[in-house]
Amino acid sequence: MNWANESSSREFILLGFSDKPWLQMPLFLLLLISYTITIFGNVSIMIVCILDPKLHTPMYFFLTNLSILDLCYTTSTVPHMLINICRNKKTISYGGCVAQLIIFLALGATECLLLAVMSFDRYMAVCRPLHYVVIMNHWFCLRVVVFSWLTGFSNSVLQSSLTLNMPRCGHKEVDHFFCEVPALLKLSCADTKRIEAELFFFSVLILLIPVTLILISYGFIAHAVLRIRSAEGRQKAFGTCGSHMVVVSLFFGTGIYIYLQPPSSTSKDWGKMVSLFYGIITPMLNPLIYSLRNKDMKEAFKRRVIPRIFFYKK
Repeated sequence: MNWANESSSREFILLGFSDKPWLQMPLFLLLLISYTITIFGNVSIMIVCILDPKLHTPMYFFLTNLSILDLCYTTSTVPHMLINICRNKKTISYGGCVAQLIIFLALGATECLLLAVMSFDRYMAVCRPLHYVVIMNHWFCLRVVVFSWLTGFSNSVLQSSLTLNMPRCGHKEVDHFFCEVPALLKLSCADTKRIEAELFFFSVLILLIPVTLILISYGFIAHAVLRIRSAEGRQKAFGTCGSHMVVVSLFFGTGIYIYLQPPSSTSKDWGKMVSLFYGIITPMLNPLIYSLRNKDMKEAFKRRVIPRIFFYKK
């Protein structure tokens, strides 16, 4: 591997929007507010799901894992981005870049698989309610979550190895806010077509297959929901599944835009904005979407969190 040879420069320069200094302060405020909301929202979901026995179900077990993912996902990039915006020399060490790349890729891939698992959970709850308890048992849920995490990190190690092994010939200016595959590939001084083809294959496995399974699951769910006679039942089913589809659309739509096209064809500034969206804005919106559109979550929040904030317990 060429990691040791390429790490001799010891650091990369993250350009971000350095050519647009007037954007620095608005970007700093956006990142700070988004990160604060992400921490509060996802930690709140984790606390509520753990404390409230009524939420000890497969759906909220997966939601807790999604919150952990989103919290780690943003933490892998945002704090360093905030520090870099405040200083003139916007750098990251080679080791920091490798760690950031591996963690960001791993958590992103894990989230793709976890969203597919969550869609299967909703499919079983709506379309196969009599088999739900038998199939979605504790051990099955634990196994699919562990599989998602292990697959996500395995994919990350493979993609990171391919990306970091490309010769860079001393190039160290990364035209991005953080270390991401498309931006690092642009530093290579060799032909990247073969590597891009291999990365495309892995991206299809991680992005297109899960999103296809999700769409199939929700096709069956929509068909089943339309047959429900009770208007209240239809509304509750569409409300729960609708929030999931919003998350899926935001995350997969932006991820597919970045990873399923050649790096050279991506508009420089537009690619950065899209990366900011699925890396920062989507994790912030997830807890808002799930909590504001979920009656059980709102009631559990009132029962378990608000009394503790005011030091009162019923």
